Amino acid sequence: MRSRLKTAILAALVILAAGLLSSCAALEPFLSALSNLQRLQFRLADVSDFSLLGIRIGGKSALNDFSVMDGVKLVQGFTAKRLPAEFVLRVEVRNPNDGTGGSPRTVSTLTGLESRLLIDGTPTVIGNIDQAIEIPGTGRNTVIPIRMTIDLYEFFAAKGYEGLLNLALALGGAERDPARVALDAQPTVTTPLGPIVYPGRITIIDAEFR
Repeated sequence: MRSRLKTAILAALVILAAGLLSSCAALEPFLSALSNLQRLQFRLADVSDFSLLGIRIGGKSALNDFSVMDGVKLVQGFTAKRLPAEFVLRVEVRNPNDGTGGSPRTVSTLTGLESRLLIDGTPTVIGNIDQAIEIPGTGRNTVIPIRMTIDLYEFFAAKGYEGLLNLALALGGAERDPARVALDAQPTVTTPLGPIVYPGRITIIDAEFR
């Protein structure tokens, strides 16, 4: 009886081992393709459509560019401890899986870009894309607009009235500096090989693709 049991267990182990080997062989093409799949790369292209308390500041470069009425409105907002700003961050996305460099040509779909806005290195509000965006592997960049809303007073009240207005001008005025803005992000991408959540966060800046 024990001899038969040992034989049955041995046979089961042989079958299991064969099954594992077969599974590994079947998974090998998938794992190989997955290892060749390169991550999407991101760069902050521009800040546009900036408004402060509903006042468009795209063409302004100094405090005296605001009208008297705008100035009254901004002073009232500052006194009320409320200076909401709205703007659009234009993020460029590059899909390196264009069929060159050993990677297959692959279309990736960006389904999430959970991001925390950094202004002068200070973490502020959280944003995300509101719909899935297909990024083709054509070597061309895809531009994604992300609308942000932030109360500048909440995060930068210590700068004072003039300091807050100068910050707004630096972010969205005529001489805006995109280098003062960054996104701390974690993308989620769906590919023909399945969904992929980036294992770590990336910092999206204007100087280079990351």
